[in-house]
Amino acid sequence: MNLWGNFSLGFTYLSPVVGVYSLFAFALGTGGPPMIWAVVLAAVGQLLVALVFGEVVAQFPVSGGIYPWARRLWGRRWAWMTGWVYMIALVVTIASVSYGAGPFVAMLLGIDPTVNITIACALAVIALATVLNLGGTRLLAKVAFFGFAAELAGALVVGGWLLLAHREHGLGVLFDSFGAGGSGSYLPAFLASALIGVYLYYGFEACGDVAEEVRDPGRQIPKSMRMTIYIGGAASFFITLALVLAVPDFGAVISGADPDPVTTVLKDAFGPVGFRLVLAVVLISFVSCALSLQAAASRLIYAYARDEMMPASRLFATFNTKAAVPPYALALAAVLPAVIIIGSKVSADALTKIVSFAALGIYIGFMMVVLAALRARLRGWTPSGKFTLGRWGLAVNVAALVYQVGAALNMAWPRTPDAAWYDNYIVLLSATIVVGVGLVYMTLLKPHLRSEAPHGDATPRVDEVASS
Repeated sequence: MNLWGNFSLGFTYLSPVVGVYSLFAFALGTGGPPMIWAVVLAAVGQLLVALVFGEVVAQFPVSGGIYPWARRLWGRRWAWMTGWVYMIALVVTIASVSYGAGPFVAMLLGIDPTVNITIACALAVIALATVLNLGGTRLLAKVAFFGFAAELAGALVVGGWLLLAHREHGLGVLFDSFGAGGSGSYLPAFLASALIGVYLYYGFEACGDVAEEVRDPGRQIPKSMRMTIYIGGAASFFITLALVLAVPDFGAVISGADPDPVTTVLKDAFGPVGFRLVLAVVLISFVSCALSLQAAASRLIYAYARDEMMPASRLFATFNTKAAVPPYALALAAVLPAVIIIGSKVSADALTKIVSFAALGIYIGFMMVVLAALRARLRGWTPSGKFTLGRWGLAVNVAALVYQVGAALNMAWPRTPDAAWYDNYIVLLSATIVVGVGLVYMTLLKPHLRSEAPHGDATPRVDEVASS
């Protein structure tokens, strides 16, 4: 996999179109037009995280991403928990993205997106992503690049047309809340709407998940990660700006009278035929996102199994050298999301509760690596890969951790006081359950002790320091 293939994997996982189109209505309705600045703030925060990850992957270019990084920076227990939380989060995110693609498939086909139709379309998206992933790393890189090109071109065309021909407002509205948040402080409303930015900027870590399949990974992967934030952030801001300035009535969105402003704007701007073409681009973005998510999840499962960290490790550690993919790990990364999606037939509310953990779980996984890197620095670790931050490393590491903690708190913050307590705290509760189950499993079965693969070796050992 070359630089552009690796970058495309991260970009399609981040997927500006999927993130913006999925959360635009919520963000605008909650915080009004100023919510766009959350897209900028989150990009800066996640760039700090990407810089820390770049130093780590440059020194430890091992498949599996944050699990092996946590293993080398801290140790086996910390790595097992990091991998556990991140694995669950990825599986749930695959289900979430695939389910979110269902209505777009139905609308493109001109059929009513009922629950059964949405489930069937979501399963079809997973099946397509799995077939493409099983085609091998070279095919993955080509499809990811196609997805990147289609999504970026679509974003530029759609955003450009909206700004040129269907702009309803001037830039001044970006500083006017239009009554969002009521008469009190605007800060709570902005923090709630800021979830659009928080949910947007992960995906760059996928560049490192396939580290052993990348040419010159110590140099290329850190660059791919930064490119993912730069280009993905610019595309996200451009799409959001174009949509905000094209919304005819902010009051209708904020009051709930227009619950789907994206569809309203696109139908008005492009008409029936053009709207279907836009839907096709959106669908390509969803499929590409699911493809990249599954690739990342399968490499994590493979790395986990290779270190004998999970049941049936021998099976999931199988690697097809010809295609350069772990086939059984890929199968697991398809079956588990499919089970979650089918479960929505029993209870759509249950699906919502499961999916509520997805983004916070990924941020927790990120945070565990950033914290492990900071701990390692304070214990003497000096990054020695082809990419380092030099004297800025410690400051960037601390700032990245502060951002991660703040973003995680914002996601978990209870905002529905009128709902039952377990619904009000559902994000925090789901994270507690996942972490708690992982701790019990690790304590009872001790999977972290099954392998003597390198661990905790980023920092110099006491005996090494004494001998030197």
